[in-house]
Amino acid sequence: MTKYYFDKEAASKAIGFIETFCTHTKGELTGKPLLLEDWQKKIIGDLFGWKNKKTDLRKYRTALIMVSRKNGKSTLCAALGLYMLFGDSEKGSEIYSAAGDRAQAGIVFEIAKQMIINNIELTKRSKVFRNSITNQSKGNFYQAISSDAKTKHGFNANCIIFDELHTQPNRDLWDTLLTSTGARRNPLCISITTAGYDRNSICWEVYDYAKKVKDGIIKDESFYSAIFEADIDDDITKISTFKKANPNYGISLREEYMKRESQRAVDVPSYQNTFKRLMLNIWTDSQTAWITHKEWDACKGEIDREKLKGEPCWAGLDLASTRDISALVLLFKVDENFIMIPYFFIPEENAKKRSERDKVDYITWKNQGHIITTDGDVADYNFIKQKIMELGMEFNIQSVGYDRWNASQLVIDLTNEGVPMSPFGQGFLSMSAPTKELEKIILGENIIHDGNPVISWMLSNIALQEDGAGNLKPNKARSSEKIDGIVALIMSLGEHMSTEDISSVYNDRGLILI
Repeated sequence: MTKYYFDKEAASKAIGFIETFCTHTKGELTGKPLLLEDWQKKIIGDLFGWKNKKTDLRKYRTALIMVSRKNGKSTLCAALGLYMLFGDSEKGSEIYSAAGDRAQAGIVFEIAKQMIINNIELTKRSKVFRNSITNQSKGNFYQAISSDAKTKHGFNANCIIFDELHTQPNRDLWDTLLTSTGARRNPLCISITTAGYDRNSICWEVYDYAKKVKDGIIKDESFYSAIFEADIDDDITKISTFKKANPNYGISLREEYMKRESQRAVDVPSYQNTFKRLMLNIWTDSQTAWITHKEWDACKGEIDREKLKGEPCWAGLDLASTRDISALVLLFKVDENFIMIPYFFIPEENAKKRSERDKVDYITWKNQGHIITTDGDVADYNFIKQKIMELGMEFNIQSVGYDRWNASQLVIDLTNEGVPMSPFGQGFLSMSAPTKELEKIILGENIIHDGNPVISWMLSNIALQEDGAGNLKPNKARSSEKIDGIVALIMSLGEHMSTEDISSVYNDRGLILI
């Protein structure tokens, strides 16, 4: 016997309020009533209609609604916020519209304000301020808040609506607002978002939780999800794919627009991941399409270090500023294939902090031998120097490419020890050719790695930057997390390519004696 029942009147009340008092605020329908589509009515009806038989309180307390861009997410957020402000029974309600930054938070709030302006009945019952809206008769207020707010404490939230949860820079605002509902009898937290690419984010955490609830892996009757998404293997040019992720296809989302954008994704590979995330609601490995985990894993193989002893290799060194990961990658050329061996260094104390803060398991990686931790909480360049010298005794290091930034003293020390150091620029001129070549050899399965999880994680974090001439390079500023190992790999490949370029000149024309 179920402990829940469907309150048709409560569901109709929420739907009726939105369709009666809320309006469109943009485009040709501006000022016209917001008539909900069937999929929207289903969501709203479920959220407000399902109740506990014993308490008469709402069944659902947390909800994830994932739907692609241009399906009216922000408008729906604003309408739900206004219903909780005027239509919900609880007095003294605090309703928060939350977003990753002030601009995004302001979008929903401004839509809500315009809806009030467009309706005389809502205007009579409210006071609209710059940053808040109040319902004087109930003592309720509605406020927009972002992750960059100066303070995130002192809340007693009854309703929270997160717009574009995937843009939240961390989990702080989520945790703060959710815990603030503890004193409320009937709270509601709704996340309305598109897919993202950062699997260490709060959005991925909520999405993963929703999928496990749906699959019965986790039992949580208070969690509701409505996820409209295409499958990862779907043809991105098919109308059937468009419809999976876009319930408003053909209504607010026009067919010609989707066809045009999908063709652009086919023609411009760097746009493909953006299209998949925002228009098809597919989680991607990175912000910009490059190498997938499937393609990288296909290059995994056994590496016999003994056979590589004395063999020539080229190295890339990407040093941390003070407390983060430093990466060293050795690259060998054996017949037609490359073999790579990565090393990662991080201060012990920072590894512990980052494991707790970012949910990246540095300590496990250390215990498995994939990361080397050094004493203290700052990068130990002397330890890295000693390691490079040890490797120079084991292998025939031809050159070590390094980023000039932050490497001066270490470079001087290694040069004095006889290690061939080579400055490697981080701009398009130096990085583009080896970046493109690395893509080529990975897709051709002409590189062998041992499956080190650290560099696999870094590959999933990477975002590429492209200039007007089609040159590519990793973009540290836009990448979701650390990518130092991939940068070091590109530099090591660049060092090898420069050697080949020099030799090819001599092969073509011979030595010129003067």
